[in-house]
Amino acid sequence: MRIVILGSAAGGGLPQWNCRCPICSLARAEPARVRPRTQSSIAVSPDGERWLLVNASPDIRQQISDNPVLHPRGGLRHSPIHAVLLTNGDVDHVAGLLTLREGQPFTLYGTAGILDSVNANRVFDVMSADVVARRPISLGQSFEPVPGLTVTLFAVPGKVPLWLEDETMQIGAETETTVGAMIEAGGRRLAYIPGCARVTDDLKARIAGVDALLFDGTVLLDDDMIRAGVGTKTGWRMGHVPMTGEGGSIAALADVEIGHRVFVHINNTNPVLVEDSEERRRVGAEGWTVAHDGLTLSL
Repeated sequence: MRIVILGSAAGGGLPQWNCRCPICSLARAEPARVRPRTQSSIAVSPDGERWLLVNASPDIRQQISDNPVLHPRGGLRHSPIHAVLLTNGDVDHVAGLLTLREGQPFTLYGTAGILDSVNANRVFDVMSADVVARRPISLGQSFEPVPGLTVTLFAVPGKVPLWLEDETMQIGAETETTVGAMIEAGGRRLAYIPGCARVTDDLKARIAGVDALLFDGTVLLDDDMIRAGVGTKTGWRMGHVPMTGEGGSIAALADVEIGHRVFVHINNTNPVLVEDSEERRRVGAEGWTVAHDGLTLSL
């Protein structure tokens, strides 16, 4: 199984278009110290020929252009992308569907709750139903989005997308609107969890023994954005568990048997993005890799 991290940043990417925080400024001035990153998405293939996109970033056109494995290969119209899977309805995970509208057949997968949020917005009808099939998947139901690749979705603590928040919103609820994906091929297992509000015992048991974990790395500390002076929300309020601090994912997952440990979906205010920072060194010492665009894993 081959995994390409197309986009490793959280919503807005890095640098964000209107942000002059220290990390965004470094990304513009010293890209060797802070690599620019596009928004969260990965591609997975059992054979290097047929690919599953997990989440459709607003930056998907650039991501496809940057990764030749996703380029057209024959005829006037072709794509090795056979399917797209959504793990939630966040803008940074669904907006790229509008780019994938050029009459190219593929199948769109997600839970009924996630697909309902897409179906309710008529702008997504630019993906014609007779070209792009939409397939709701139940939690715990295994399916093959491409031959040789088996996926099972499971609920993780999270929240509804920002654009669907109302007075009934619950943070940390385990529903079908925020899910992780267990992806298997050739006897190897990848757990992809780009959004997670807390690490529970059930989650630890589910991912124990995986060959690779790509996990929510949005914030280092719960109050990253507040410390940076660019926001008022904590990681918890946004539905993201911090890497460190109370309830942090590094400590919570330390005793779980995992092969590769990789942080993805990293917010622009997270200091681990600075290559030579003490925060990056400490995270690396705990056995975690901080993802960058184009990082490839072979399992």
